[in-house]
Amino acid sequence: MIEVRNLTYTYPKSQVDAVSNISFSVKNGEIFGFLGPSGAGKSTTQKLLIKLIRGYSGNVEVLSRPLPKWNGDFYAQIGVGFELPNHYLKLTGEENLKLFASFYPKVAHKPIDLLKMVELEEHANKPVESYSKGMKMRLNFVRALLHDPQLLFLDEPTSGLDPGYSRMIKDIIIDLKNKGKTIFLTTHNMHDADELCDRVAFMADGELKLIGTPRDLKLQHGSRKVRVEVRDNGAIGKEEFDFCGLAENSAFLKAIASPNLQAIHSCEESLEDVFMRTTGKKLGGEF
Repeated sequence: MIEVRNLTYTYPKSQVDAVSNISFSVKNGEIFGFLGPSGAGKSTTQKLLIKLIRGYSGNVEVLSRPLPKWNGDFYAQIGVGFELPNHYLKLTGEENLKLFASFYPKVAHKPIDLLKMVELEEHANKPVESYSKGMKMRLNFVRALLHDPQLLFLDEPTSGLDPGYSRMIKDIIIDLKNKGKTIFLTTHNMHDADELCDRVAFMADGELKLIGTPRDLKLQHGSRKVRVEVRDNGAIGKEEFDFCGLAENSAFLKAIASPNLQAIHSCEESLEDVFMRTTGKKLGGEF
């Protein structure tokens, strides 16, 4: 669905590449996470892929066609959910969707059905300027689905949402994948990426540092140990054991046989831990 080779882009008047010689591919039907902190080059890459900015070097193919060969019909093939809501504030939610629907040669979903999907039907006839940020984000999200595109670009789709609505949006994304859609997910939310993505790419300082499945990356960079927690005189004692030889490890067998056993955990790192170890960056900046 997407092939990128040696992509480089520098903003006018800048001396530093925003994106520096990155290469990756996105397979049909997968959720591909593009992860990193603000300023890493994530959103710039997405803008290049959807032709919002041009003048790059390298080779890019989207939907089996070189990106420069696409014309206006490109936008009938893709859906885009931007990081920040961008609506006509004086129009109602439904009017916004009807307006954007008019841009496409074919529309697959009625605006009111999309509003129901994200629990905005009661606000369909209210001006968007009266919406909260979370409501605007939900409207932003369903606008990308109007024409039932095969390829979706979603930039921070759960930003500004409370846990309940965040869960709703993630469930819709999973449903879209199950229907065969391909999703390019740009985010700094490692929890969302771990839950949703088939593969992830780590970006830092405009460079692509690592690509892999969340599970493989955590196993490769984590510790092959198991942690056992046992309550002893009111306190929780913790002990770690190597995976190798667990079945013959008498201390481990004694711990898990204890009536005071509280928990057993494997010790793989989180996706955020792997990101920091790989890039030397926290999501908010340096170590």
